[in-house]
Amino acid sequence: MEAPSSRQFWTVGPGRGELRQASPPRPADGEVLVETIVSGISRGTESMVHRGDVPPETAELMRAPHQLGELPHPVSHGYLNVGVVRDGQGEGAAELVGRTVFSLAGHREHVAVPAEDCHPLPPGCPPERALLAGAAETGLNALWEAGVSLGDRVTVIGGGMIGLATALLADRMPLERLEVVEVDAARRQLIDSLGLHALPPGRASTDRDVVLHSSATGAGLAEALRVAGDDTVIVEQSWYGQHHPDVPLGADFHARRLRIVASQVGEVAQPRRLRRTRRQRLQLALSLLDERFDALLTGRSPLEDLPEVMDALAAEDPTWSGTICHVVDHRTDQLSPVRFKPETAEPPHRQEHP
Repeated sequence: MEAPSSRQFWTVGPGRGELRQASPPRPADGEVLVETIVSGISRGTESMVHRGDVPPETAELMRAPHQLGELPHPVSHGYLNVGVVRDGQGEGAAELVGRTVFSLAGHREHVAVPAEDCHPLPPGCPPERALLAGAAETGLNALWEAGVSLGDRVTVIGGGMIGLATALLADRMPLERLEVVEVDAARRQLIDSLGLHALPPGRASTDRDVVLHSSATGAGLAEALRVAGDDTVIVEQSWYGQHHPDVPLGADFHARRLRIVASQVGEVAQPRRLRRTRRQRLQLALSLLDERFDALLTGRSPLEDLPEVMDALAAEDPTWSGTICHVVDHRTDQLSPVRFKPETAEPPHRQEHP
C-alpha cells in the first residue's frame, strides 16, 4: 500500500512556485491535524514573498506563523487557511476533531498546528468567508490603534483586501462620514456596491479625524497627509518590503502636528495590548465577518493551479489586476469548482460560494 501523500505549495526561487508531495504531518501533543478545505492568497504580502522582496533584516519578523522553510526561499508561506480537524493529541485538541476551523496556516493540504491557534467558524460562516479573518484582524488592529470614536470623519486610502476589510469594519460604527480613496474606477464601483463611499485621489474630503493608509504607495501616503486634519493620526497599514517610498514631510506636516503610526498585526494595538490577546483579537475579527466580505473573494482555482496563479500575481500580470483575495480550493472531489479565469469571472459581489 502506498503511503498517504499531501501536497504543499512552495516558493523555490524568485517568482517561481511548485507543488511538492509530502507525508501528512503527525500532530504532537497539544496539536491538531487539519485537512484543508480552502486557503486564501493575501496578495500584497504573498506576492512580495514570492518575488523574494523580503528584506533580510526583517525575514524573521515576516515569518508566517506556521511556514515551512526559511525566507527568502525555499519557503512554504501563507497564512489564510480553513479546514476540518481530523486528529488531535492532548489537552484542548481532541474536542476540535470534526470542527471546521480557521488558522494562520498556508497552502498545504494538511497542516499540524497548536489547538490554541485554531478558531472554530461561527455558525453560518462559509469557509471562503472565514479566509478573510486575517484581513479583518489587521483592520481591527488598525482601528484600535487609531482610536476611532463615535461621530468621527474617517478616510481609508486604498481599496485592496486590507483597506476594504478595514472600511467594512469601520462602517459598523456610527461615524459622521466614511470615505474610501481608490485609484481604480472599477474598484470604486465595487466599493460603492458595498454601501461605502468611494472617491478618486484628490476628491476626498479634508480635515479628517482619522486616516488609515493601505495602498503601499508613496502617492497614497501623500494623499493621506493631504486629507488629514490638524493633530490627526495616520495609521500606516502598508508593508513596503524592500521599497522605500517618498514621504512628503515638508510643507505643513510639522505645523499641523500630524502623526504617522505603524500598525503591525504581530502585536495587539497598544491601546488594547494589556486587555486583549492575539487569540482574542482574531476570534473577534472572525465573528465580525458578514456577507459583504464575500465581495472581497474575487476568484478561485484548484490547488494544482496555484504555481501558475502565484507566479502571475507576483509578476503583476494585468489580467489579474482586479484580484483582491483569491481562493485556492484543496478539495479533489466533485465539490471542486471549475478553474477561475480572471478575464471571464463574474463581478465579485455576484459570486456564489458553496
